[in-house]
Amino acid sequence: MQTTLGASRQAAASPTADLTALKSRQQIAWASGDYSVIGARLQIVGENLCEALDMRGGQKVLDVAAGNGNATLAAARRWADVTSTDYVSELLERGRQRAIADGLAVNFQLADAEALPFADGSFDAVVSTFGVMFTPDQDTAASEMLRVCRRGGKIGMANWTPEGFIGQVFKVIGQHIPPMPGTRSPALWGTQQRLDEMFGKSGTIAVRPRVFNFRYRSPAHWLEVFRTWYGPVHKAFAALPEPKQAELERDFLALIDRFNRAKDGTMVVPGDYLEVVVTKS
Repeated sequence: MQTTLGASRQAAASPTADLTALKSRQQIAWASGDYSVIGARLQIVGENLCEALDMRGGQKVLDVAAGNGNATLAAARRWADVTSTDYVSELLERGRQRAIADGLAVNFQLADAEALPFADGSFDAVVSTFGVMFTPDQDTAASEMLRVCRRGGKIGMANWTPEGFIGQVFKVIGQHIPPMPGTRSPALWGTQQRLDEMFGKSGTIAVRPRVFNFRYRSPAHWLEVFRTWYGPVHKAFAALPEPKQAELERDFLALIDRFNRAKDGTMVVPGDYLEVVVTKS
């Protein structure tokens, strides 16, 4: 996984953005904590995406910025020939452990989403669930996905929206820790306009609004889990002095209160995302 911390307020990239430095920060963020604690609970998103792609047995599938492998495992369960990639080795290892536990054959390979080490047109389908959207150089990442997908093949993505819960989580982080100058918001991948800019000239785009419900024991439980295991939130708290940490905590709890539809002390927060299928022309 890759992320631009707190960049939800940024609309466009500047040529002065230090993308190399940003990528280094991202790797450190995602290697901290343990994203798999959160990622494993998003498995239904990968399953739904593979169904949206009408995935078939024997297809060659690439999972980009795969994290701990939700789309990877969903594709492998459909007898696809899957290559799972990420630039954080610890996350690939988590995906490998899950594949072994489920008895699934998957090729795991360390790779940068902005420089995929595969030949043009190598895959029938290229997928990413809440992964490629966090690359620093968005246009390059989109171009790489298109490059390695064959003509007539499909690119499938699940991308958080700016207005949805996770988009707002990153907005809260950005209010406490300003994003690096010139960075683009990852949540732009959850907008039709940005998708058209990146993919519209190379294929047809089908978009379906979806919701993933974050179900936790309580808002405090969500905060504990994300503060401990979710790299961007973990690093945000670590970067702030204690009084500022308390302010960040209050802002997160206020955000949950705004979205929470549970009235029994638990947390059920809908997280809006776009399910995207691009058919390459």
